[in-house]
Amino acid sequence: MAALSQASAAALARLRAFKPPPSQYTQLPLTRRASVLILLFADRRGDLRVILTIRSAKLRNYAGQAALPGGKADTEAETAWMTARREAEEEIGLPSNDEQLPSGYTVEKLTELPANLAMTELGVMPCVAWLRSLSKDADIAKDLLPRLDAREVAAVFTAPFEQFLKQRDDVDVEGEWYRGAWHSWYHEPWRMHMFHVPVTPRTVFRSQEVENTRLDAATAPCSPESKAPVLLADRAAQAYGKPVPGSNGPEKVDKSLAQKDALDMPRYRVFGMTARILVDAARVAYGRDPEFEHNSHFGDEEMIAKLMKMGRLKPKKEKGEILTRDVMEAAANIELSSEEKGKL
Repeated sequence: MAALSQASAAALARLRAFKPPPSQYTQLPLTRRASVLILLFADRRGDLRVILTIRSAKLRNYAGQAALPGGKADTEAETAWMTARREAEEEIGLPSNDEQLPSGYTVEKLTELPANLAMTELGVMPCVAWLRSLSKDADIAKDLLPRLDAREVAAVFTAPFEQFLKQRDDVDVEGEWYRGAWHSWYHEPWRMHMFHVPVTPRTVFRSQEVENTRLDAATAPCSPESKAPVLLADRAAQAYGKPVPGSNGPEKVDKSLAQKDALDMPRYRVFGMTARILVDAARVAYGRDPEFEHNSHFGDEEMIAKLMKMGRLKPKKEKGEILTRDVMEAAANIELSSEEKGKL
């Protein structure tokens, strides 16, 4: 393994030392629990990179989006860490049992971050881990990603972890790195981040099942050229019966993109909750705020507690039940007891 840079070593130390506050995660019904794995490893320069996926075009929810490996909990006894490891094994082939890892590899759990509230009304717990290799010539794609579940994952790619704190990148790849905007999804202004990660053949590992991996560059959310609405705030605005912020009606799709595969584009778009989680994780790791505007708090533990107190986030989601702005504003006005606040 390449020697860690000073910044990378310090980042891992900060993550190990981070003590997450008490979480509402285990108070949620099983059907509302999910977790994701922020899996870090060192590149040949000793800088940290993070592993992401492109969701299959065949999935019902978030098809074609960039995401962290993860999913919903299976049993009450399954911790967020166990869920994240199990899902990573199913999606990208990372063994959930360390004894099954290739020789020379270890996975160290570093910390957990406060739970996030997904638009689908799940509490999503980010689990941060460090993938270490004793070999300086280790090839993660070859050694650890021999198979992808094409039903769920079209591709795996990697991104520079510290870059999620920066306004611009300096790589010689066409396109911008960051774009952000303030929206009103919650009861307060909400910063939506959109990153465009440069990729190369060395940083992308594609599924071999072509029918589940080809993504239309004109519409796939991971494509920087896509004209499809991608921000969570856009979907929320539509749910409120309001126009999408900044929208003057449907955009025209560039017909020249219709025959292009989004996975052949030089950059992949990362946005929504995944982008927010990566920003927050990088804030903890590198001990500084991003160069762009952002929400100061981490996760949504308080909002999750208030929604549960008002009777939301029940085991079974009612038909047509969505998190509208009115619901979020009503939850924001709920007073938590000192005991309930002590659990945050």
